[in-house]
This record gives sequence, structure tokens and C-alpha cells, in this order.
Amino acid sequence: MNQNIDKLYRIAQKKERLIIGLMSGTSMDGLDVALCKFRGSGGDTEVSVIGFETIGFDEEVKDEIRQVFAKPTISFLQLCVLNPWIGNLHADIINKCLKKWNISPNEVDLIASHGQTVFHAPRILHKIEKFPNATLQIGDGDHIAVKTGIITFSDFRQKHCAAGGEGAPLAVYGDYLIFSKRNENRILLNMGGISNFTYLAGNLDANEVFATDTGPGNTLIDAYMKKHLNLPYDKDAKVASRGTINRMLLDELKRDDFFAKPFPKTTGPELFNLEYLKNAQDKSNTLGLSHEDILATLCRFSAETIAEAILRMMESKTLKDVSVYASGGGVHNPLIMSSLKGLLPSFEFLKTDDLGIAGDAKEAVLFATLANEAVSGGNTNFGTRKGVPSINLGKVSFPY
Repeated sequence: MNQNIDKLYRIAQKKERLIIGLMSGTSMDGLDVALCKFRGSGGDTEVSVIGFETIGFDEEVKDEIRQVFAKPTISFLQLCVLNPWIGNLHADIINKCLKKWNISPNEVDLIASHGQTVFHAPRILHKIEKFPNATLQIGDGDHIAVKTGIITFSDFRQKHCAAGGEGAPLAVYGDYLIFSKRNENRILLNMGGISNFTYLAGNLDANEVFATDTGPGNTLIDAYMKKHLNLPYDKDAKVASRGTINRMLLDELKRDDFFAKPFPKTTGPELFNLEYLKNAQDKSNTLGLSHEDILATLCRFSAETIAEAILRMMESKTLKDVSVYASGGGVHNPLIMSSLKGLLPSFEFLKTDDLGIAGDAKEAVLFATLANEAVSGGNTNFGTRKGVPSINLGKVSFPY
């Protein structure tokens, strides 16, 4: 037997596995690195976070990614060279984190790398009938495996597309395995660049799990701050808090047919970008608004589309008590959070930190969970639905 196959087999048999989860979102702020200890799989999964770091990307890295990010026309040379370059960058970050944590690479069983999304193209966005749902993440898994010496799982979203899904949101699988609780109906709300949520039924039935994107989270706010105020984001919504919501602009922002499409659905900065904002301003005759008023309106836009999606999902359920556990950058935006609480007054709002996993680490932990399932689980029946097919995710890359 090939020694790498034998090693993977032995990892699958272990009572405990040490797995590194990696996540870099569409905000491109940096790489989340979570060192996780797993016991069991499926409904018996137990995970604890041993170490966590967010390593920020410098402007050179961001600028290189922006050349191909969410653009229909790019340099293929740039895309080609970025794929291994990002993989090597992620591997270097892992090695530095392990050194800081005083952990040898030999102690780590697996790496689970989400990669860097550069384009997301579900059929509802590309609208080319003969082509399937598609998405592309770069940061080659072979380069990570070779440079760290650790077996690496990557490219998780392709199997989801192959099975008829849109490649997102994948948090649904880890949300169910880690955060489900009997007799408590939960919504796991993630507000990154794009917002999405997972509904977890208190009866623990995987067939009732529901997940969808809702629209923008921070992507429009961050892009506007970067272009007009030369800042990466609106810290604590300080700029937006000085503004006034413009209802004409808000109504126009919400007019896109994405919001009327059936669940589950996914989207990205390919739709919700500064061109989308400018078009809405043109149509609503609001080009003269101040930066403060635009940002206040964008915060409300994210909050209203999240709340409306949750309420729409709840129409088909006879539930009274639902707890919302929030994570992602939007948690740190007081305008978005106060709006959500006002729009959903009957929901209890908490953070995933209250469940034992820090919100900033959550997505990296969830991808580590997918790798754990790939080697030792995969028996949970999510049914054959379009949005949540029962599948194992991730491609395997071996070191030398």
C-alpha cells in the first residue's frame, strides 16, 4: 500500500485527530488558522480549538488577488501564477503558526484549506443555461501539503456543485455536526462579505437543516470604505453612525431579482459590488448623498435582507422560540446588529462564542470539520436536496 494512503487510513482510525482549518473570505483581510482537536464524527463529533490566529494580508497580497477577484475578464497568467503562490503563502503561515504554538508538523494529522475564492458563478448569476453552477477557489492544496509535510484537503466546494448544489454555503454541514442541540431551534447566522444562515431543528433531524445566502454582509460597506475613504472597513460603524438611511436608495438596492428567487441560493461580490451601488444610485437619483448617508443605508440594506430572508424561511415552520447565534465581521457592526434585533424582536440574539467557538474562528473550524468527516464520517443523511446533498467534500493532496 502507498505510504500516504496507509497514513490516511491510520488517521481515520484514531480516537483523536488534530486538524488545522484554514479560511480566507471574500473580504481578503487575511487567513484564519484554527488548530482543532476532534473526537468522533457525525452526530458524535466533539471539537475543541487548541490554537487560533488571524494573519492579516498586506496590501501587496490583496492587490495581487484583486486583479482576478470577481472580474469577468482577467489575465489568465495572473490566475495561473496566483494559484501556487497563494498555496505557498498559506503554507508559510501554517508553519509560522505551528512554530508559535510549539507544535511539530508531525503532530498534525490533516489540513483543511478553503482556499481563496476568486469567482462564484451559480447559474442564477451567470444565467447561461448550458453551463452548470460553478465556483473557483485558488491556493493549490499540493503546494500546501508539500511545504508543510501534512496531508491536505482542499477544493471543498466542487463536490457540492457536482451534486447539484451551488457550492455554498458549506457551513451547513459543520453547523449541524457541531452546533445542533436537542429541543433548541437555532439559526447560525454568518455575516462575512456575504451573509448566510443555517437553520438547525431542535429535533436533530438532518433532513430539516436549511441553509442559504441572503445577500450582502460587509462586502459593499468594505468596498465603499476602501474606494472613498481609503480604509479597509468602517470600524464600529463610526462613519455610518453619523449618517441617515435614505429610503429611496434602500428600496432600489433591494429591487434586484436575486431577493425574489427561491431558497436555497447563493451570491457574491460578482453581483453586490460598487457598480451595483452606483446603478441603484442612478435609478433612485441619490448620487449626491454623503458618505455617511450611503454607509448608513448599506448597513440597513444588509440588515433588512438578512431579516427578510429569515422571516421568509420561518413562514413554513410552526416555531415559537428560535435562537440566533451570529458570527462574522457583521457582529462587530453595531448598526447592523441593532437593526437586526429591531427587525426580529421575537428572536433571541447570541454569538457563537456562547457555544464555545469564537465567532472569528468559526468558519476555519467548520472546514476542519469537513476534513474530519471526509476521513472518518460521512454517514449523516442530509437527504438529496439541491442545497444540502449528503456528500463528502474535499480533494486530497499528499506530501512527498
